Amino acid sequence: MADQDLIHDPKGGIARLLEIMRRLRDPVTGCPWDIEQDFATIAPYTIEEAYEVADAIERQAWDELKGELGDLLFQSVFHAQMAAERGLFDFDDVANQMSDKMVARHPHVFGDESRDKSAEQQTVDWETIKAAERAGKAQGGALDGVAVGLPALLRAVKLQKRAARVGFDWPDATHVLDKISEETAELVAEMGGDPDRLEEEFGDLMFVMANLARHLKIDPEAALRRANGKFVRRFRGIERRLAAMGKRPEDSDLAEMDALWDAEKRAERG
Repeated sequence: MADQDLIHDPKGGIARLLEIMRRLRDPVTGCPWDIEQDFATIAPYTIEEAYEVADAIERQAWDELKGELGDLLFQSVFHAQMAAERGLFDFDDVANQMSDKMVARHPHVFGDESRDKSAEQQTVDWETIKAAERAGKAQGGALDGVAVGLPALLRAVKLQKRAARVGFDWPDATHVLDKISEETAELVAEMGGDPDRLEEEFGDLMFVMANLARHLKIDPEAALRRANGKFVRRFRGIERRLAAMGKRPEDSDLAEMDALWDAEKRAERG
């Protein structure tokens, strides 16, 4: 099939997308914006698209999810095209490496290991295989390989999990709660003082809160997204109630809006 035919083939699949990306980056006939981009400038869009996938799932917006997954896939295609131009690797290399990794990490599916094991044991086996892979990359430290560019809350949990595997962990959540009290007192002591010290103590408290989530087997990112959603929902309820009174939030005061917030909470709980 000619390249032009492939680009306009609605059933062209991944080959069509790869050709579109190649054309967009063509130094003579491509899109000026796409041509100017590099790994660093595209990386923020990659992160943004991943969050939009998560958002569609959180909202159970299944009609939107297909498009968001496509946007995320396009980010991989974009990075792979730039890598191919530099002679580093291409999209097939990316796909093949991922396939090799999945086969190697699932010997109970693609090898001769038994599938008769719990999900917990499979997780342990997975981490053992990943540790061996890191060792092969000369990543000898327990914390090596935890990406710096991860969202801070997610990275905190990953760092704590790594440390816990080598025994650096509190035995239960009670000890974490004690540490939260300690860090809270240290934060209060810095209020009104050096802003840098205040930020440091706030970070320490957030880090321990992430550790509590890990001990409680809660995803802190998911929990915070849920709290954000609750806040948006209830505040919009306040706005609706005020509008029914012919008012806006800026025409109200904290006492009135707090009472309306409580009314929203009661309405949600039935």
